[in-house]
Amino acid sequence: MTTLAPSLPLLRIGPHTVQPPVVLAPMAGITNAPFRTLCREFSGGKGLFVSEMITTRALVERNEKTMQLIHFDASETPRSIQLYGVDPVTVGKAVRMIVDEDLADHIDLNFGCPVPKVTRKGGGSALPYKRPLLRAILHQAVSHAGDLPVTIKMRKGIDDDHMTYLDAGRIAVEEGVTAVALHGRTAAQHYGGTADWDAIARLKEHVPEIPVLGNGDIWCADDARRMMRETGCDGVVVGRGCLGRPWLFGDLVSAFEGTESRQAPGLRKVAEVMLRHATLLGEWIGDETRGVIDFRKHVAWYLKGFSVGSEMRKRLAVTSSLEELGGQLQELDLDQPWPDGADGPRGRTSGNNRVVLPDGWLKDPYDCAGVSPDAELDTSGG
Repeated sequence: MTTLAPSLPLLRIGPHTVQPPVVLAPMAGITNAPFRTLCREFSGGKGLFVSEMITTRALVERNEKTMQLIHFDASETPRSIQLYGVDPVTVGKAVRMIVDEDLADHIDLNFGCPVPKVTRKGGGSALPYKRPLLRAILHQAVSHAGDLPVTIKMRKGIDDDHMTYLDAGRIAVEEGVTAVALHGRTAAQHYGGTADWDAIARLKEHVPEIPVLGNGDIWCADDARRMMRETGCDGVVVGRGCLGRPWLFGDLVSAFEGTESRQAPGLRKVAEVMLRHATLLGEWIGDETRGVIDFRKHVAWYLKGFSVGSEMRKRLAVTSSLEELGGQLQELDLDQPWPDGADGPRGRTSGNNRVVLPDGWLKDPYDCAGVSPDAELDTSGG
């Protein structure tokens, strides 16, 4: 096998070594236990795979759906959980619960979600604008975490006029956060335009004390290597690039280990992975039909670029059993090779959105009087 580059420094998240320095981004409704299992299998167990977003209020109240979402397979190590919260006290209680009940080995805090149901409460990518609130949440999380490392994931800011990432990075260092991940877009951009990798480089220069991970526009393994080379970041976080492509993590391992091996599965192999994904979902949910229904949102991502008629796509998108799904997949031209151009952007790409914020949110970054515990969401996931 041809060697492309020397090995990179290890990424350390507290006591955990992440090699190669690759992290699966938490994605609501996507990065549940079945999807993490697939990604981990393709990577050979290498990397870090984070759960979908868990709401701190729902965790503390032991919401039934939330308790299912925090389930980790016995083979998952370290167990990585992402929390969302806007109330420092509730965040502290959730972190203490994780520690006391041994629910995870690593805690990530969400300050990057741009969706209205989160930002209108002052959470996600809206929250770092309120510097004292961000500091209070991080203080509560770190002080209750014990030996568990606490990291954060954030965006550049709310919009181009309200950047927060440099201040947030410095606050994170001061409060004992172990690492920070930056998505190189603002909340207003959502997933549109091009990710600003220069911002990742600036953050790395601004907080050299802790690892900085870069996120945004990693569509293939070579993009990940290029991001690290161009920004000096310590690792990468991969989100939409792996939608319908869990084997991307195998490519990432190969790239960081310095080999040219890349996976370009034909439709037959893709169909096998699709059926396994749906099967795992059914086993995890405990109901085959619900598992297949949950899988429907993945169909278009898996089939991106392949020659599949519109009628067949519609049929696949309404399947309700593994037998039906498997039968329809067998009707496809399974001898198709991996299509040109299928490695590009996937998922939603809309941008220039109005960020929905609480009334008066932008008047004063240091006035947190309008934030109350009632802003905590009572459900987790997508």
